[in-house]
Amino acid sequence: MELPFSLDRPLAFFDLETTGLSTSNDRIIELALIKVLPSGDVLEKVRRFNPGIPIPAAATEVHGITDADVADEEPFARRARSLAALLADADLAGFNIRRFDVPMLLAEFRRADVPFEVAGRRMIDMQTIFHREERRDLSAAARFYLGREHEEAHTALGDIRTSAAVLSAQLSQYDHLPRDLDGLQAYCDQHAPFETAVDRWFEDTGDGLIFRRGKHRGRRLEEVARDEQDYLAWMMGADDMDPDVLSVVRGAIEAVGR
Repeated sequence: MELPFSLDRPLAFFDLETTGLSTSNDRIIELALIKVLPSGDVLEKVRRFNPGIPIPAAATEVHGITDADVADEEPFARRARSLAALLADADLAGFNIRRFDVPMLLAEFRRADVPFEVAGRRMIDMQTIFHREERRDLSAAARFYLGREHEEAHTALGDIRTSAAVLSAQLSQYDHLPRDLDGLQAYCDQHAPFETAVDRWFEDTGDGLIFRRGKHRGRRLEEVARDEQDYLAWMMGADDMDPDVLSVVRGAIEAVGR
């Protein structure tokens, strides 16, 4: 692989296939890696893992990997140290790695109790470049699907008229799209799950909330409320904190005080 720039340390392009999108509940089942060295040498590896949990049918539809395909593979934890060593000196690159692959990888290393840090690494994300450089607004959709300019851009009525026309064109162009609202809702949920501010801060495991971000990521809210209320006090005093998040934090503090 020839890159249009020189390297001062290895650059590892990688991609994950997983059982789902949750860093807490889902697991890696395949990792593909291309490590490019400053010398120009290239190392390619593909490794599958037994996730220890069933692979949902919806995930198999995406990547084609079934429970039977990974039944005899080792779990990620068995390979975690050797993988960390392979990536130890490398910057990281891939498509959507900042929002998905890197957080998932970090979660798996954390579960395996193998140290792995991204601090000090460069992380080059081609999706970030794509979304920044190629307009993906309603005007671009009108040109692509309708073959015309969106003359009423940023007027509310004009925008919704064009949006409706774009949806009709999308349904005509993509035969696999559902033809009912429930199906379209499921499609959108699968590819762009809606998250509230509370969802972005916490994951509900059924028996408590887990931090998804911040320095206490991976810890239970009730534990932080009991042991480190100064952090929750900072959250309560933050000017830009969502009211629903504040309500959740306030409830946790009050529960500890009872």
